[in-house]
Amino acid sequence: MATANAIKETDVWQLLETVTDPEVPVLSVIDLGIVREIKIVDDVTIQCIVTPTYSGCPATDVINMGIRMALLEAGFKNIEIKTALSPAWTTEWMTEAGRQKLKAYGIAPPNPQQVVCTIDAFQQDEAVQCPQCNSYHTTLISRFGSTACKALYKCEDCKEPFDYFKCH
Repeated sequence: MATANAIKETDVWQLLETVTDPEVPVLSVIDLGIVREIKIVDDVTIQCIVTPTYSGCPATDVINMGIRMALLEAGFKNIEIKTALSPAWTTEWMTEAGRQKLKAYGIAPPNPQQVVCTIDAFQQDEAVQCPQCNSYHTTLISRFGSTACKALYKCEDCKEPFDYFKCH
C-alpha cells in the first residue's frame, strides 16, 4: 500500500479507523477524536499527533502501539507518534458515529450539554439517558465505573446498570 511517493494523508486517516481503544473496543481512535493531526514529512515519514483522553490514561501506550502496528502492517516504515497534551482532550472531540457506537454497545455517551464540566461538577447529578431503554430516570451509583473515564449508573425503569462515558 505504501511507497515513498504514494503516502496520502487520507489513507492514513482511513487506516487509523481500524485502530480500537483497548478500554472501549467498539471505538476507534478516530471515533474518540484523540488523533489530532496526521502529517506527511518529506513524503516518507508519517507523523501522528495524539492527545490522550487524559494525561494519566493507562491505555496510551497500547493505543500508540496499535497505531504504529497498523501503519507498519500497511507497509509504512517511517512513523513518528507524538503526544500533545495541550489543549487537553475533551469528549466534544468524539465523533457522532463514536457516540452512537457507545450507545449501541451499552455505554451512555457523554451528554452534549456537559453539566459535569462546570465548577459545581461534583455537587450535582447529571441527567444521563439509559442506553438500553432511553429513559432519563437514572441514578448515579458511583462516580467511577469500569474505567476512570466512566461513571456507573442504574436505570430505574429497566433496572439495568450501565456505564456513562463522562465528559472531560
